[in-house]
Amino acid sequence: MTTQDMRRDLLMLGDRVTERALKAGADVAEASVHQSLHLSAKVRLKAPELVEEAGSRGVGLRVMCGQQVAVAHTSDLSDAGLDRFIEDAIELVRLTQPDRFSGPPDSALLSSMAEHQQLDLFDATIDGIDAEEGLHRAKAAEVAAFEYDPRVLNSEGSSFSRVSGGSAIVTSGGFRGFTQGTYASIVVNPVVDDTDGKKRSGYYFSSRRHLSDMECEREVGREASRRTLAKLGSRRVPTQHAPVVFDPDTARSMLSLFAGCINGSAIWRRASYLADREASVVASELVTIVDDPFIPRGPGSRAYDGEGLLSRRNIIVEGGVLKTYLLDSYSARKLNKASTASASRSASGGIGPSTSNFMLKPGDMTAEDLLASTAKGLYVTDMMGFGFNAVTGDFSRGASGFWIENGEKAHPVSEVTISLNLDQILKRIDAVANDLHMDSSIMSPTFRVSEMTIAGHAHS
Repeated sequence: MTTQDMRRDLLMLGDRVTERALKAGADVAEASVHQSLHLSAKVRLKAPELVEEAGSRGVGLRVMCGQQVAVAHTSDLSDAGLDRFIEDAIELVRLTQPDRFSGPPDSALLSSMAEHQQLDLFDATIDGIDAEEGLHRAKAAEVAAFEYDPRVLNSEGSSFSRVSGGSAIVTSGGFRGFTQGTYASIVVNPVVDDTDGKKRSGYYFSSRRHLSDMECEREVGREASRRTLAKLGSRRVPTQHAPVVFDPDTARSMLSLFAGCINGSAIWRRASYLADREASVVASELVTIVDDPFIPRGPGSRAYDGEGLLSRRNIIVEGGVLKTYLLDSYSARKLNKASTASASRSASGGIGPSTSNFMLKPGDMTAEDLLASTAKGLYVTDMMGFGFNAVTGDFSRGASGFWIENGEKAHPVSEVTISLNLDQILKRIDAVANDLHMDSSIMSPTFRVSEMTIAGHAHS
């Protein structure tokens, strides 16, 4: 199906659903129509293990009667199926409690299709990868992992996946929008035996919207093995207070925790330690965090938000100062503020604030220079567990990586716990590197925290 055909079909279906919902008694109707194709191919020990290929098409509907709101979803797109789906939504909305903060965005704020930027999110070649080629790519990556070093004899597998799809939003307030995108990824998970009988597993992945931007399969496999072998001989370190360096993967995980805490829904529910903290210092002056939906080929890029407002670049933290929360219309009303065009609409039709491309802006130094400037400390490459309380900011998680001595990785470390309140973690960032990668919609370069508690073994 061509882009033009998909755009026409999805918008027409959105028009039909909103018109029918209004005729059935809704005051406001908003349809989100989506269709996608997905392929996942996995090999393990060079043999095919799994191939999944699926297509989906569905409609999410949000209806309002006065200040009552309901959402519904269907994948039955026959006339009878749509009638029943709309009837169910109308019946559901009449059972809900009114909420004075509910309602569509002001129609004057809605964007037009002419304003929507083309962000180069679709790669037509991705759909051309069939199951056979997907398996071939996955196998090539795993073979490269095995060939990298004779100690790599086992694997949890190697996977290639791709997804492509389109979505349209049509609202009774006058908004019509269409977007189309693709995504492909490859991940390899080697396993090696350590001298103490433990198995060390590691991984590496590459994912992009365009196939040509991905790392080649052989490089992904080789890097996965390099990272896994580096864990051999891991040991604990004594409990102490020391600097902690987070690599881009674990730094992204820390930034993800912060993203949850500046979400408008968490703020109005007072489920975040950042409630009432706007215009205050929440991080080191080296920290500037931006939510930017306009990055060409960006994993979280979007021309408009889930309510039809024109996307905008939001500076969340500037020089350590919290500038704004991310708000949709509902959370903005609850907080007596304006939407930041951060609404995300789920397949079911529900709406809430979300990030687009959420990033810690890179610094000037290389990751190598950052490491070299660290006299001693822990370089974290993996974290385990879910020890974070968003209400208080308290953070404690299992970690592994490398011990740093005199600016170099001295030996691998495992079975330690790192802890400190997230507010203090961000305020103690004293170095930020320039190694920002676009493998995920939340992204961060390497950064260093001047001191955290590292719990390992007691001093003998």
